[in-house]
Amino acid sequence: AGSITAILVGTPGTAAAAATMLEGPQFTARGESLKALEMTTIASFIGGIFSCLILATVAPQLATFALDFSAPEYFSLGIFGLTIVATLSEGALLKGCIAALLGMLISMIGMDPLSGNLRMTFDSSNLINGVSLIPALVGLYALSQVLITLEDVFRGKRLSTTQISRKGISLSELWANRAALLRGSIIGTFIGIVPATGSGTASFAAYSETKRHSKHPECFGKGSLEGIAATNAVTGGALIPLLTLGVPGDVVTAVMLGALMIQGMTPGPLLFQEQGTLVYSIFIALFIANFFMLALGYYAVRLLAKIVLIPGGVLMPLVTTLCVVGGYALNNSNFDLAVMLVFGILGYIMTKARFPLAPLLLAMILSGIIETNFRRALSISNQDYSVFFTRPVCAVFLAISLFILVKLLWKEARK
Repeated sequence: AGSITAILVGTPGTAAAAATMLEGPQFTARGESLKALEMTTIASFIGGIFSCLILATVAPQLATFALDFSAPEYFSLGIFGLTIVATLSEGALLKGCIAALLGMLISMIGMDPLSGNLRMTFDSSNLINGVSLIPALVGLYALSQVLITLEDVFRGKRLSTTQISRKGISLSELWANRAALLRGSIIGTFIGIVPATGSGTASFAAYSETKRHSKHPECFGKGSLEGIAATNAVTGGALIPLLTLGVPGDVVTAVMLGALMIQGMTPGPLLFQEQGTLVYSIFIALFIANFFMLALGYYAVRLLAKIVLIPGGVLMPLVTTLCVVGGYALNNSNFDLAVMLVFGILGYIMTKARFPLAPLLLAMILSGIIETNFRRALSISNQDYSVFFTRPVCAVFLAISLFILVKLLWKEARK
């Protein structure tokens, strides 16, 4: 559902849907929004079913592997995620890196994760917990687009309505994107298993890897079905560490952990033995939910696609109203509205200067994981930097990151 607004009005409903926005609006501009909406629905269904199958079959084994992740592995995974910035910034690498560094700087605002000292809060109590991601996301993508449209109005440019096509996704197009669907499902499930990484990281990682392996990478960023297919096959994996280890994989499963404990159940290895009926009921419910999501989504998107027929002069005030409601509703805070406005202006300036927005958002998501685990790893190892290269999983992630970076720099140098 978060991808629907990302495709139709360029406003991602969630951080995970921000990756879909790299391709979705181009389909809407071409009058092919229905095709993108159907692909996002089917990809979400396939990804959901895949992660449910993994959850029901090899959850304990995968959870044990994820349990071996400590600070160095989390750091290397974060670095791997950050190399995606290079992929997203191909053709404008310097601007992409500047945007990513700005995102890392913004994410450092607030309380130091290890010492508890306050950083760059300017004596404002509202900044103690840092910059809220949702108001920043809404401002960066949605409000900036409203400001660009407003500029067109002041310049006397007529706001045109977009035509929609009744042609959806075909079986041949689905089959042609089977590799992207499978790759997105695998990456989404694997990253979901690792606690505290989040679906936003998984979506961008799946997009980056799909672009790297694509036969037509030049089509990415211009409306590629491969990009849509990869970024939406992300779900379910976060339940694996919750049910098998009692460790929530993300914010949603943290709420589920509380719900299970209220019922007197303790998630962990014994849950499968003591509450086997409950566990497999959850598995069955997930399968049923995915089929309902496919049916509901497939027919709902045909109606929702008509949003683009609303004249821009009517749609933009509605979008602004929803931005204000969405920015305020998270914490019921007027300060969050100010954050949204600042990021809206920042997004407007970056768009006009042709700076990519995705690296800034990705850096804000990953910076906390990278910084905290880098410092924690050094603290545990008594400042021994070799800890990042002697642990196999950590070394593999760093080697892949280096390979991606060197390959892209080589391509840029050849150009």
